[in-house]
Amino acid sequence: MSYAGWIIFTASLVGFSCGLIGVFLILRKTAMMADAISHTVLLGIVVAFLITGELSGVYMVIGGIVAGIVTTYLVQLLRSLDVQHDASMGIVFTTLFAIGVILIATKAGNAHLDVQHALMGEITFIPFHTTTLPFIGDVPVAVVLLAVISVVVLLLIVVFYKEWKLTSFDPALAASLGIPVTLMHYLFMSLVSVTTVASFDAVGAIMVVAMLITPAAAAYLWTDRLAVMLVLSSSFGIFSAVIGYYIAQWLDTSISGSMAFATGIVFIISFLFAPTHGIVQKYLFVKRETTTS
Repeated sequence: MSYAGWIIFTASLVGFSCGLIGVFLILRKTAMMADAISHTVLLGIVVAFLITGELSGVYMVIGGIVAGIVTTYLVQLLRSLDVQHDASMGIVFTTLFAIGVILIATKAGNAHLDVQHALMGEITFIPFHTTTLPFIGDVPVAVVLLAVISVVVLLLIVVFYKEWKLTSFDPALAASLGIPVTLMHYLFMSLVSVTTVASFDAVGAIMVVAMLITPAAAAYLWTDRLAVMLVLSSSFGIFSAVIGYYIAQWLDTSISGSMAFATGIVFIISFLFAPTHGIVQKYLFVKRETTTS
């Protein structure tokens, strides 16, 4: 595969996995948890680096998972103390992110880890860091990691589809049916953390947030069926990755930033022209009602 092909494929894997996860974030009205976790995983990555001396592999994933779970727990703890949900997220993610930044500046200054890299990523370097796979050959490490995470996310959504659906729409009913709502919540947040960590090094926090929220929000405007929404959201994520790359080439600018911008374009188009909840469709409906009356 060509240099550009690996970049597009890497970003498409991010769009696919984040698109699937994002649907449930939107339905659970916890979209900004994606923003919180995408920032606080920095602390987990830094701590993992300080302990192991490595910036890739299983230690980074474990550090991110732990950071994501800690973030979720602290947000829930503050909510139990009657702190508003949005305020809880703001307090937790800014504090943990700040600790991560301080640790980078004071303890990891000589490592290839900095705040700019954490926020924007450096997807242009992905094709140069490769590993050799049997029968395939040299493949970027990020592609292998993201492919594994994408398969895990897809399998868990398929296997626990009923549980995710019930806990997202009606947690009380799910609990009455014997579904462990709290366990499913932390499992889901672990998935968010894993997906975020896997995407973090390649595309940075900004694109991760964009891919987790915007394609799912766009898909929500097109359909009221969960299965269709999952397909649309992941497709929008892949489409944004491809279009964003060519926008970056055209403007000679940040690839990750252009891909995040592309998700915004997809949302604007959906907001205007979606057949279910689009502005144009609502306008035409009102106009027809006015005419018939």
